[in-house]
Amino acid sequence: MSPNRNFQDPIRVGVIGIGNMGQHHARVLSLLKDAELVGVSDVSVERGRDTANKHRVLYFEDYRELLPLVDAVCIAVPTRLHYDVGTTCLKAGVHVLIEKPIAATIEEAEALVKIAADHNRILQVGHIERFNPAFQELSKVLKHETILAIEADRMSPYSQRANDVSVVFDLMIHDIDLILELVPSAIVRVSAHGNRVSPESSYLDYVTATIGFENGVIATLTASKVTHRKKRKITAHCTNSLTESDFLNNEILIHRQTTANWTTDYGQVLYRQDGFIEKVYTSNIEPLHAELEHFVACVRDKAQPSVGGDQALKTLRLASLIEQTAIDGQVWRSCDLQLREVATAGSYV
Repeated sequence: MSPNRNFQDPIRVGVIGIGNMGQHHARVLSLLKDAELVGVSDVSVERGRDTANKHRVLYFEDYRELLPLVDAVCIAVPTRLHYDVGTTCLKAGVHVLIEKPIAATIEEAEALVKIAADHNRILQVGHIERFNPAFQELSKVLKHETILAIEADRMSPYSQRANDVSVVFDLMIHDIDLILELVPSAIVRVSAHGNRVSPESSYLDYVTATIGFENGVIATLTASKVTHRKKRKITAHCTNSLTESDFLNNEILIHRQTTANWTTDYGQVLYRQDGFIEKVYTSNIEPLHAELEHFVACVRDKAQPSVGGDQALKTLRLASLIEQTAIDGQVWRSCDLQLREVATAGSYV
């Protein structure tokens, strides 16, 4: 915040990029009591003005003209522009929430993290599933369990959105971030396979990956842009339970084993119960609302966000490794010096 502003004043925020995600950022920010949506920017004059008129805010064709008027911005431009736009905003002294992935390359992501630190600005990355109520409750449940294996499935029908990146960076990257949060252990092995809708396609549309952790946990992730039914699930196989979390229906089911016989007075067994299911209730808060509320609070309190640049960089490194492994068809191990270079000098060991 500007030193001339009162601590109780709303945080002035702008949105750069009014596409599929940017319009939702503008909508939610216009509703937050601790934030003031000042303006929006987009290269499409028609789209930008429509959104600005809808929320009764300013429109800027050049986003740099918005920066002197705000304390923070949400950046929802194409991934290839994240570094340039993010760098300009951070150097202008503006706090930044940037959509995932943090940048198009690891080098650009590392530079963004350094620039944010050098200018003492908050850099939050839009790994929105961290704020999903189902994940919030899942992480609490699994703290009391011994995890053996985790399966993450994220499927979507084909669409024209996010067609400038592979399914790894569009969809799987969400679950990569969640798995790294759930399993705090070094990665020792990665294998992956992928396919494209068309041989001429530049990006993978279907990828499955297996990650081996030093503590023995195995994670299997599958992401698809070509599945005809939408699916968002994480299943945790534990020593004493099976926990299924459905992010679409905001539901968590815990399956546990038990053995109990119901008998008559004469000792006859009427039936046997071999297990029971616990249902965990979650809140109905919109994940984007929770994410932006957290960002605004971090700006106000000068606090580090739960998903900062360092965490997003770690996720990007693993996503890059998975994509390259799927393309090459090789298996990465912590002892493999050749593939260690792909993992940016052993970031996972």
